[in-house]
Amino acid sequence: MKRIICLRARKRNLYGFLALLFLLLGITPAMAYANSAEPPALVIIMKNAPEDASVSLVTEDGLVEVPKNQTAWETYYVFYYGDIGTKSEITLKVSGNGAEYEQTIGAQYLGGYASTVTLDFVAKTVTEGKLPGRSILLVSMRVLFTLIIESFIFFLFGFREKRSWIIFLVMNLLTQGALNIALNSGSVLAIHSMFKLFIMEFWVFVAEIATVLALIREHGKLRRVAFALTANILSLVLGFYLISSLPV
Repeated sequence: MKRIICLRARKRNLYGFLALLFLLLGITPAMAYANSAEPPALVIIMKNAPEDASVSLVTEDGLVEVPKNQTAWETYYVFYYGDIGTKSEITLKVSGNGAEYEQTIGAQYLGGYASTVTLDFVAKTVTEGKLPGRSILLVSMRVLFTLIIESFIFFLFGFREKRSWIIFLVMNLLTQGALNIALNSGSVLAIHSMFKLFIMEFWVFVAEIATVLALIREHGKLRRVAFALTANILSLVLGFYLISSLPV
């Protein structure tokens, strides 16, 4: 009888955690956007960018040049709407590798508070947002790096049972996966992503505390909470480093 009651209690804890997790992950991106203060801008990610690539805005008064931004292997340019104005479409002068051409950015890519497009230098095409392959690569890299760090901390805190490790891995794939997908859906500008990460990491910590207390049975509550606190502090530091070192 006691075993049945215990199993029912565990199920309730599991269902309660899952409900909390989905609630938190559902409201987190909205909270992050609501508190962001991104300046209105058009961000142009350049695919296949040559070393001497440049992009300028063509206006009636001449060219408006912006500096090239480089993060790891990625090149991007930021045009603020103060320079663009209220035009329905804009024309860019793109040059590099001895070639030069004009590229039109249509109205469908403008008007958003923070718009992002991908410009393929070789194909001379413009695509809305970030390319799927880029997003999958970067989200996977950040989740993998976080899992490596937190797995090391989990081991140092003395967790050895198979059940504990399964819960740990599922928990981190859910929380870190959702966190990095939310980061990827926002601006490519590092300062905005850092602000967003700081807010969302708090809710990840809350969800992971609930998980280790409700589902992991190995060791006492104090050690489980200490692990979650240590792992999430290191995860936050790692997140800031990755945002500043890799494209977002």
